[in-house]
Amino acid sequence: MKKISEWIGKYMAVIVLAVAALALFLPKSCLWVETSWINTLLMIVMFGMGLTLKAEDFLLVFKRPQDILLGCAAQFTIMPLLAFCLGKLFGLPAGLMAGVILVGTCPGGTASNVITYLSQGDVALSVGMTSVNTLLSPVLTPAITWLLLRTSVKVDTGAMVLSILKVVIVPVAAGFVINYFLGKYTEKVKDVLPTVSVCAIALIVAAVVSHNAARILETGAVVFAVVILHNLLGYVVGFLLGRILKLPLPKKKALSIEIGMQNSGLATSLAGTAFPDLAMATVPGAIFSVWHNVSGAVLANVFRRMK
Repeated sequence: MKKISEWIGKYMAVIVLAVAALALFLPKSCLWVETSWINTLLMIVMFGMGLTLKAEDFLLVFKRPQDILLGCAAQFTIMPLLAFCLGKLFGLPAGLMAGVILVGTCPGGTASNVITYLSQGDVALSVGMTSVNTLLSPVLTPAITWLLLRTSVKVDTGAMVLSILKVVIVPVAAGFVINYFLGKYTEKVKDVLPTVSVCAIALIVAAVVSHNAARILETGAVVFAVVILHNLLGYVVGFLLGRILKLPLPKKKALSIEIGMQNSGLATSLAGTAFPDLAMATVPGAIFSVWHNVSGAVLANVFRRMK
């Protein structure tokens, strides 16, 4: 099972890309995956993340507060501002603009920890940033989204806060508590977690893409360009920030990946809650979910060669 899990983790980008292509060009093959499953699937991924967390991971906040604070500040300023600027530059309509902004205001996802590991970056810092950013997201994600969109669309911040608490905070906390008290048992299932996470992510992509295939094809190349630029610029700005601050190479890698890779599954889930009148708001998150796994796998190969 460990070898199977390692293989799936290694080819995660290919698997997600294949599922996305199938759902886009043959949507009927994936329509059996209901969009109502998205929250549950995301909760499974977050619960799995909680099972990997230990008390030592949170001690990083006290041992290296400046690194964690830097990551938090960068996460909730760089990506939202990039999203806003790219949306304005490309003249995105209200629905797509809302979706892109929501991707930018979400915290980093568990995929960033995996890619940091594959990149030979600072995994402890990556996990610490993801954990703290996730815990801050019930406040910062709705607040920043509202600030950037209040003049153009209605943002249901209250529903967004409740959704983040239910889908992210509660499952992560439950996983952490179980791992704390039953660590010797959870250790035995950790090899299976990457497989479970990849399957859940693939199903989320299948659900969102298949049910929005026509809308995605209608948007044309513009939204793809915005999503790709958003992700790549996040990597570049994050790495340059690490260089300006003269951080060691492993920390530069972790910062770059944490900023560039977003919890786009959460963004897709929140889009329906925060923007019930904007059907297109789910599209950027769906595209980002596919793209950042592909770009992350490529980036890991590049970073691994850097000494």
